[in-house]
Amino acid sequence: MSPAVAAGSGVNGVELGVVLFFFVVVTVGGFAAVRWRRAASLNSLDEWGLGGRGFGTMVTWFLLGGDLYTAYTFVAVPAAMFATGAVSGFFAVPYTVVAYPIIFIFMPRMWSVAHRNGYVTPADFVRGRYDSRGLALAVALTGIIATMPYIALQLVGIQAVLDTMGLGGSGSVFVRDLPLIIAFAVLAAYTYSSGLRAPALIAFVKDTLIYVVIVVAIIYVATKIGFGDMFTAAKTKMESKTPAGKPTGAFLTNKQTYWAYSTLAFGSALALFMYPHSMTAVLSSRGRQVIRRNAAILPAYSLMLALLALLGYAAIYEVSQGRMNVFGRDGVANAQLAVPHFFQLVFPSWFAGVAFAAIAIGALVPAAIMSIAAANLFTRNIYREFLKRDATPKQESRVAKIVSLVVKFGALLFVLGLDKQNAINMQLLGGVWILQTLVAIVAGLYTRWFHRWALLAGWAAGMAYGTIQAYLQKVPNTTTKLVDGKPVTTTAGMRHFGSSLAEFPMTHTKVYIAITALLINIVVAVVLTLVFRALRTPAGQDATSPEDYYSDEAAPEVLDEAEREVSGVERTS
Repeated sequence: MSPAVAAGSGVNGVELGVVLFFFVVVTVGGFAAVRWRRAASLNSLDEWGLGGRGFGTMVTWFLLGGDLYTAYTFVAVPAAMFATGAVSGFFAVPYTVVAYPIIFIFMPRMWSVAHRNGYVTPADFVRGRYDSRGLALAVALTGIIATMPYIALQLVGIQAVLDTMGLGGSGSVFVRDLPLIIAFAVLAAYTYSSGLRAPALIAFVKDTLIYVVIVVAIIYVATKIGFGDMFTAAKTKMESKTPAGKPTGAFLTNKQTYWAYSTLAFGSALALFMYPHSMTAVLSSRGRQVIRRNAAILPAYSLMLALLALLGYAAIYEVSQGRMNVFGRDGVANAQLAVPHFFQLVFPSWFAGVAFAAIAIGALVPAAIMSIAAANLFTRNIYREFLKRDATPKQESRVAKIVSLVVKFGALLFVLGLDKQNAINMQLLGGVWILQTLVAIVAGLYTRWFHRWALLAGWAAGMAYGTIQAYLQKVPNTTTKLVDGKPVTTTAGMRHFGSSLAEFPMTHTKVYIAITALLINIVVAVVLTLVFRALRTPAGQDATSPEDYYSDEAAPEVLDEAEREVSGVERTS
């Protein structure tokens, strides 16, 4: 069968106009957010980086939804379903469900101890709990490097939209990606001025668009395609890609896929709220009950995600009917285009524009939060801890703003050279890294039994194993490109980081690399803690107290410091 006709050859003016309209709306909102819930000054990390720690249930719900359900949700999950099936794609649904009971248990404790002691980052908590600059630095650096691929994945979503609308294609990197560069320059500007308030306000627009688009898309699938025909097309495609009798990516068929699927889902659930941007959104709320309520109502987003993932199979159906393909403007096949091409094919241009706006804004909101979270980590746990111990709140805020710009454009440079087919695996590699901070953070919320040096050694062991194993997972570096109107597949060697699954030691069962790395991390931390305690190695001074983990109020000294910061700003204004 000849390849289906791709998106139109020129720029779709209606789609572009709708996207520009919503981009202007969120840009105005981003700059106006500086006056929303206005504080005396944004010249402190509490105000710029945590929104004044005053967001209620509704704002926190939208902020967390905008933070956790991103362009990755809209583009990469259905793309994985389209390309390889349920094991690589649908795991995102159960893991987001599993994550919320977990955070219901421990996140209120994190909020209390952070609020009580004025902690801005999880590394601040680790520093205070274990009296270890090295362990806090490890947590901070892990958070920063794990966030970079996540931001890059948001940019892949925007690229897919631009390509579908006719703004991608040949030419130099600068010319081809100029709209993406402009979008991120504007995002950087209003994040710099408004801090966390900007994505919190924009998230209202983003989440509303997403819900509308998904409801309409699922109604179309149910009435125009039919779920039976859709699943049949998906099964046929997956079976055609594997030898007879072997498990396919369409369905879980044996214990190999059971273990791969379950460990990937469970490991991702454990990692989700270890990410700095997730922690930042939680710490910006105004109380423990706000966090608990959000843990109860956020699964509504998981229902949306389940429906959205099915659009990957809907795209398979349209391809099987010869009506669409996933070739970009450069003629190269790209699974990330599955959903954008699907919307452009089956809906009027104006509604496709709304869907594209939802994807683009779904990238901008989390990218802003992620860059703020990374900037908070650098400022508090690297700049203030190692470079300028006497930094004032104003200096901290200035450094954080600059670092947020560096992080955004660093991610932009990263994604311009990123293999788009490998984008989801790079983000999963970030999950391998960030999960290694779980022992120090979560265990520290309940016990100080672990020795600080043992935790650092466990972290190092888990990071080393996880990174090496991920690097060793090689897959053929194949590219499918249209040549004279026909798809031609070429293979140029092997590429590393081709999978997030590897055989569990001394077995032939593949599991999520992060889970094995975490087990190594825990074993090393437990054994070395016993050794260090036997040797009576100094364990450091705990800066927290038992009541800190249940309190709804900041400690008096923290309140006094905040008042001094405000009065100092007012005197210098």
